[in-house]
Amino acid sequence: MPFDFAYSVNEDGNDYSHNAISDGDVTRGEYRVALPDGRTQIVSYEGEARYPDQPAGGYQSGPASGPGQQYVPPSQGGGYQY
Repeated sequence: MPFDFAYSVNEDGNDYSHNAISDGDVTRGEYRVALPDGRTQIVSYEGEARYPDQPAGGYQSGPASGPGQQYVPPSQGGGYQY
């Protein structure tokens, strides 16, 4: 599913942002964080994620995620299902 979003925070010494855009097949984006020494750290991803063989039905989430939630790898529809 295509999407496009961005956010940024710049207050009380916090200065960071995130943006991502997807055409439904390829997702691109980056995180930016202002470091205490004045530099900006940029984290981005290249290539395609690879997932090891998954058990049928994906992984069951633990109690921290709440009852009834299940993570399904993107290759199987992706994301959290409730």
